[in-house]
Amino acid sequence: MKKLISLILLILLQSCIFLGGEREPEELSNYTPVFLNRAEFENSVILLNTTNIGNAGKIYVFNDNLFINEKNGGFHVYDNSNTTNPIPLKFINAPGATDMAIKNNTMYINQARDLIAVELSANMQSLTVTKRIRNVFPDMISPDGFYANIPEGQVLVNWIQN
Repeated sequence: MKKLISLILLILLQSCIFLGGEREPEELSNYTPVFLNRAEFENSVILLNTTNIGNAGKIYVFNDNLFINEKNGGFHVYDNSNTTNPIPLKFINAPGATDMAIKNNTMYINQARDLIAVELSANMQSLTVTKRIRNVFPDMISPDGFYANIPEGQVLVNWIQN
């Protein structure tokens, strides 16, 4: 009986061992991580001309403005004073951005791992990052559930399907 129990335990333990050798998590994923170096990442939040929506995320309405998240890319800004015909105004480039909120005319953006505060001019012609708190949020996982090995000095801003 003891031999039978030992054999069963041995089989169970062997089934837990991965025989393929050590593999990086992103090698198992169907997605490739996209990184920016920290300095480039922190200087990437800028106001650009309008672009087409490619991968829409959350929507936020504030006063007469409509903000549509471009998943992990930034926010499309529309003049929504005529709700039946929103007019594209600008694109807020913010790699890694997934969500935002506005309070007292300050826009708070979840930009990858960081929380940033942004002031937009009334005419939507300029923006200023007024505060950045690093490493508030956890690193993004791939859509299929894997973590990346993030090189030092780099920030994970997206995952691209292979």
